[in-house]
Amino acid sequence: MKTVILVSGDIVLSDISDRILKGAYKTAIFSNLQSALDYIYNSLPNLIILDIAQNDPGTISILEYLKEEPMFSRLPVLALIPDGFTAADLESLLIEDYVWKKDLEKEILPRVNLAILRSERNVEVNPLTRLPGNISIFRQIQDRLERGDVFAFAYADIDYFKPYNDKYGFSRGDDVIKITGRLIMNIVKSKQPQKSFIGHIGGDDFVFIMDVDLVEDTCREIIGAFDRIIPTLYDGEDRMKGYIESNDRQGTSRIFPFMTLSIGVTDTAAKNYNHYGELTEAASEMKKFAKKFRESCYKLDRRRIP
Repeated sequence: MKTVILVSGDIVLSDISDRILKGAYKTAIFSNLQSALDYIYNSLPNLIILDIAQNDPGTISILEYLKEEPMFSRLPVLALIPDGFTAADLESLLIEDYVWKKDLEKEILPRVNLAILRSERNVEVNPLTRLPGNISIFRQIQDRLERGDVFAFAYADIDYFKPYNDKYGFSRGDDVIKITGRLIMNIVKSKQPQKSFIGHIGGDDFVFIMDVDLVEDTCREIIGAFDRIIPTLYDGEDRMKGYIESNDRQGTSRIFPFMTLSIGVTDTAAKNYNHYGELTEAASEMKKFAKKFRESCYKLDRRRIP
């Protein structure tokens, strides 16, 4: 079920909205936007419904901070607006749509439906993980390169995912992808709350961008968390054996170990990259090298180009 966050200090308004949306959406209610940030970071909701009052610089400032973050710039916001707002007031808000509070009961559900539908049609967001997709990843990398930023770029891939997906089904495979995306996002954001970026290329491939001096600790923590969680996603009998039996790409039955995570890392301090493709190719090469090892691991590109 899709998740909607409702932020309002008005208990009556919150109760009305929750009653109308319940059944169609999972709702989480907060009295102010500051208190909702942890939930937003950890759960990546489909929509924020934000009760905005006039002359509320605190809420507007937090909203601007959220929208400046690459991870959340595409997160749609539906504002609840009181009488008295002008067109100029609305234009200054970083929102996708709004509902007048006096029209709340008849407008809230169709506007929420429309806002989420528009968001899902946005090819820059992966529909499974709600993480930025390929277009956003390209823009993030190329913009940083053109500015001359110094940053690390990591490319993560789940090993032995296909045998798991084939044996347990697409639904449980999707759960693995969502859990991995959430895990990477939470750890990267905990290490570097601002100016970091996490993207979902598709399938079981993810990328993240962060400061060079933080990336190795982050990779180690991601791998540790991944290796602790993954065994719990297998059935008890398979956990006891420590492997599964599934078909390979040729349809032949084989024994496969539990899923592992391979991460390839490069950075612009080590090499003078000019284009997106050069950077991603180097990280991909390191990811392929990491895949040669049986256990989860990361490999850092230590080659230097003047």
